[in-house]
Amino acid sequence: MVLLAEAPASVAALLPRAVQSVDWLAVAPPTLLALAALAVLVADLFLPVERKQLLGAVTLGGIVLSGLSLLPLHGGHRSTFCLTTGSHTCSYEADRFTLVIQLLVLGGALLTALLSHDAVRDERLPAGEYWFLLLSSAAGAALLPAARDLATLVVALEVASLPAFALVGLRRGDRRSAEAALKFFLSSVTATAVTLLGVSFVYAATGTLHLTDIAHSLGDTDPRLAVLARTGVVLTLVGFAFKTAAVPFHFWVPEAYVGAPLPVAGYLSVVGKAVGFTGIALVTVVAFPSYANVWGPALAVLAAVTMTAGNAAALRQRPDRRHGAVRLLAWSSVGQAGYLLVPLAAAGYAREPGRAVGSTVAYALMYAAVNLGAFAVAALVARTSPAQRLADYRGLFARRPAAALCLAFFLLCLAGLPPGVIGLFAKVTVFSAAVDAGLGWLAVVMAVNVVVSLYYYLQWTALLFRPADEGAAAAPEVPARLGAAIGLAAVAGVVLSGAPQLVLRFASGALL
Repeated sequence: MVLLAEAPASVAALLPRAVQSVDWLAVAPPTLLALAALAVLVADLFLPVERKQLLGAVTLGGIVLSGLSLLPLHGGHRSTFCLTTGSHTCSYEADRFTLVIQLLVLGGALLTALLSHDAVRDERLPAGEYWFLLLSSAAGAALLPAARDLATLVVALEVASLPAFALVGLRRGDRRSAEAALKFFLSSVTATAVTLLGVSFVYAATGTLHLTDIAHSLGDTDPRLAVLARTGVVLTLVGFAFKTAAVPFHFWVPEAYVGAPLPVAGYLSVVGKAVGFTGIALVTVVAFPSYANVWGPALAVLAAVTMTAGNAAALRQRPDRRHGAVRLLAWSSVGQAGYLLVPLAAAGYAREPGRAVGSTVAYALMYAAVNLGAFAVAALVARTSPAQRLADYRGLFARRPAAALCLAFFLLCLAGLPPGVIGLFAKVTVFSAAVDAGLGWLAVVMAVNVVVSLYYYLQWTALLFRPADEGAAAAPEVPARLGAAIGLAAVAGVVLSGAPQLVLRFASGALL
């Protein structure tokens, strides 16, 4: 500080000046989640065992408050943590894109919290640790879409990921849960190390970590640094591709989903993917537009391979296999990740890449509601059929008609068939993005995969309405919060199917 004070005025003028004021309204969503996590952690120290359920109420309150804090941000563009060096560069921006993704994250966290209330009690999970880890992961996921420099992006990615490892392995004494958490952790750490190597290459080539500054610098990169920059671009995408469960970074998915409590598996399938595709969208469209010839083809190939591998593995799930229902949802989520990557790949070829990103956001909003709804019904069936075989769903309509109808609707949305109009609309939107970008071959691959996926979605749907086997499990009791989660997901799917254009209009405002 003394040296800076004694520096000549001309030198001091060249140093970046940090704007010390913080826009607390802009950072309210992740901050409120973090404060709720701390409140849960402290309260857990003093609450007796019989009152631990209050921690779930605190978690729900924190998520709802964080969601309400989005209302003042609607229609505005706020930024904070900025440097002024002739140009205004910020590390945190609360724009329309940030708002839409944070809404998706908070909605997913809310449904997960509703699903988790009875799971924490029935599986005797440590309540304080569970709710603290869930809120901490959601805080990192809410921070990531607002990040506008690579350092903040990586930190947000790790804040969202590290608690997720612990959540997967929170079933104490369960060997499968511990093994799944270890595989998830080791593979994620490897992907993060590769990403950090890529970030260092990008920084060496550009001299900055801010996304917009990187975009300007990469356009005028010294030819001698072109290979370094190109390598950095590819390596930086690895960590985010891992979070989306893109092939070949998908091998952790079935083990993690089976080993984790069902609400955690649902959370990973929705919020984890939101983190992944948001990071990919930011680093490609905002930071690396001049290298679209590198990441565009790479993402197109990833999308094609991912949807094909996911659907092929889902076809192999047998009705009598233990945890077959969860495994099918796991491989289905891999296939859906391929569809989510299609518009991001198209952004590398499109004249207006922001519109392609809007297609991914629209698809993600649909997927989040119906996929968490499917996990909610799976959690209901697991109360009487913990083996979670597909055969356990035979005759569900006769035992629980409302739950069966909701699951059928969710599966039809994922398949893109009526009455799940929102699923069909989302797939058409993604398909159009590929065609408009000139990726006809990718559109054909997607069309073939959509047809293939109809088999296992319709097969599961048909089981719900067949006569139950002799000795089938009794109708599962529907706890209030679990029923609320199923109902909220179903209402969201029905409303969006009635007015699917609302999704695209809402998502189109999230252009980068």
